[in-house]
Order: sequence, then C-alpha cells, then structure tokens
Amino acid sequence: MNAKIKSILPNSLAEELGIEVGDIILSINGTEVKDIIDFRFLMSDDYVEIEVQKPDGEIWDIEAEKDIEEELGVEFDMAIMDKAKRCSNNCMFCFIDQLPKGMRDTLYFKDDDSRLSFLQGNFVTLTNMKEEDIDRIIRYRISPINVSVHTTNPELRVKMLNNRFAGNILERLKRLAEAQIHINAQIVTVPEVNNGDELLNTINDLYELYPSVQNVAAVPIGITKFREGLKKVKTFDKESAKKEIQNVRAFQEKALKEIGKPFVRLSDEFYITAEEEIPSAEFYDGYNQIEDGIGMVRLLRDTIKNDLKKLTKTGRGSFSMVTGVLAYDEIKAVAECISKTNNNIKIDTYKIINYFFGETITVAGLLTGTDIINQIKDKINTDYLIMSSNMFRKGYELADNDEQIMLDDYKVKDLEEKLDVKIIICDYTGEDLIDLINEYCEEE
Repeated sequence: MNAKIKSILPNSLAEELGIEVGDIILSINGTEVKDIIDFRFLMSDDYVEIEVQKPDGEIWDIEAEKDIEEELGVEFDMAIMDKAKRCSNNCMFCFIDQLPKGMRDTLYFKDDDSRLSFLQGNFVTLTNMKEEDIDRIIRYRISPINVSVHTTNPELRVKMLNNRFAGNILERLKRLAEAQIHINAQIVTVPEVNNGDELLNTINDLYELYPSVQNVAAVPIGITKFREGLKKVKTFDKESAKKEIQNVRAFQEKALKEIGKPFVRLSDEFYITAEEEIPSAEFYDGYNQIEDGIGMVRLLRDTIKNDLKKLTKTGRGSFSMVTGVLAYDEIKAVAECISKTNNNIKIDTYKIINYFFGETITVAGLLTGTDIINQIKDKINTDYLIMSSNMFRKGYELADNDEQIMLDDYKVKDLEEKLDVKIIICDYTGEDLIDLINEYCEEE
C-alpha cells in the first residue's frame, strides 16, 4: 500500500487541514486505507478523522467536518496505491500473449483488478477475486463494474480462459446483481467456439440479470502474427460476420420491445466486415459502449454531418489523416465531405496496413509509429497530420500520466521529427475534428 500524497489541489480541504505533499494517509475513521477504493468510500462522510504520517514519522490525527460530496483534494503517487493484480488466466484470445518480444515491459502486464474496472473502465474476469473482494464491492457499492464474461457456459469458460476456477461466472454475477451492482458485460467472440448458439445462450443468461447487467458488448477476436504455441483459432470474414449479426438480431428486436434498448450490441467491426449498414444513433443509446468500438462509426458520421455547418467558409489549410484498414473508407468519406464543403481545405487520407502485428489487425487503435513512418515518410505534402487519440496510450501504466505514446514507444515529437510534419491529436469519435481544422486553417 502506498497512500503517499504527490500533490495537493489549491484551495482544497487538504490544504486547509495542513496536509502536505509527502504525507501518508494511514487511516480514516479508524479504518486502514489499503487502496483508493477504501479512501474514496471512507471519505464519503460528513465527519472524518484522518490519521496522517508526516515525512519525519510524526503521526497527526486530524478531524474535519465536510460536505458528504466534498473531496479531500489530494493525488497519490500511485492511482490504486499498490500494484495492480495480475491476471491468472491464459485466455485463448489474449492479445498480450500475441505481442512480439522486445516491447516495453508494461505492455506485457495482464491486469485483472476490480479497482481498475471502477477507476479506469478496465474489464475484469472475476477469476482473481476472493469472496471478501466480492463482499467489498457490495459493501462499498462499487458500481458499475466491467466484466469480461465471454460465456456463461461453465465448462466452455474454463476452456476459453484456461483456468479451472473460471466456471462460476454466472453465480458471481447473480450475487452482484442481487446487491444491485451495475454491470457492463463484454464478450470476445471466437468463431466456432463461443459464437452462434453459445453466444445467444450467454446473452439470454445475462438478460435474466437485467437491469443490474446494463448492457453487453460483443467484439470479434483479434489475431496477430505472433501466435506461436497458442491455440489455433479463426477470425471473422464477411460471411461469418453477417451470420453473427443475423444471429443476434431477433434477440435485439425482442429486447427493444421489452426494455426499449437492444441490450446486446456488436462492435462496428462486425458490420464493416459484413458490409452491413451501421445502426442508427438511437440504437446506441448514448454511446456508453464506445470504448469497445461500438457505435464509433455512427457517432463519427453524425458528428461530422451536424458540425459541418461550423466549418470555416473562408479558411484555407492542408491536412493529412492516417487510419487503419478497417476505418479507411469512413475516414476518406469524412475528408471528402469536408473538402467539398470548403474546397480551400485539402485533406489527404492514408491507409496504414498493420505489418507490425500482422495484416489481420485492421483497427486504428493498434497501429504503430513504425508502420506509419515506413508507409508515409516522404509522402506527406500537407502542413499537418491528424492522428486519432486512440492510437496513443496514456494512464497508470506510464511513468508520466500526461505522456502520449504509441504501442511501439513512438511519441508525438518522435513522429513529427521522422515525418517532418506538425501532428494534431484528434478525439477518435471525431467530435473535435471540425474545431481543430478551423483552428489550424489560415484565414484568406
């Protein structure tokens, strides 16, 4: 446990109480602070007694009356105050097991930590959790929690996760649901393993737990070229993706009638691979599964359509955009739409093939600086290069949380140097694309 404070927010309760950088919070209201979950729960009271250890070892006992919602106003050295729990599974679809050697160490760490589910939206399998961990989620009302379900078939889940303790998922989900903990469920779908009827059975089991299980995201397996020694699995093609869409459609229509939403949604990759039309914005109900790639294309289309009226009428500029194979046609269509609206704005679009991980990986979020540099170096003849924010990583795994870095360690400044172009980072939903183009255009 490391509840050492690294910064104090100005004009905060902590500043008022004399808490300083370097102090360690030992307990709140007599309960030891083991991690960030303890801290947040224990601070949610209108009276707190905080035991603080100063850098010289002196112990301070601080009392404070506060509003229930008022925060202490501190940031800690580590987001969760200790090391994230390592995943104990060996899933047949695990992307980390398919990484090449020689990448940064943090990429090889498999986390399966319910605290990161609550704090950062990570998905957990629940296999790492003891009964007291489940008890704490219920006691502290940790909600929502994101769970990688994959299947509710006990025998199949044990096989898919390669963990003999993985079969009790439905039992644990029921316990959380009875405590009214909200759950977002994810299914990585593997052809001829947990798709088809198995997928429908899993969806129906989860639907029995609605409204505690809020929604289900189904995404296709991603396969890199580095699968030596791993189980051979298939990927989705046009025919199988189309069949999967048809497979869940009847259930979605039933759920729409009963609860007003489809409950389960397939990622955009299914629709693009199947060459099927992307559903309407209403289908995605606020896009709360967009981090799973669900509704991203629809949001991009609708945002551009709605925001085109804001595009500068007199500005002039030249931009390039890069994306993966999967989204290329969409990004190209967006670029053409903008250029037609103002023909003084030039936008070149580049399709980047993923040679780093293998051509079966087609999403933009898994592109590397290596492939981008190798494929467009000396080809860019515009003032700016627009890159999607989901090509970069930032967060607890990095020493500098403000640092943006690609999977192969290229930073923005490295790319700018190699490509000899100024890079603009754009929200991957496209919400700020028009604003950024307006900002970087020059008025005639």
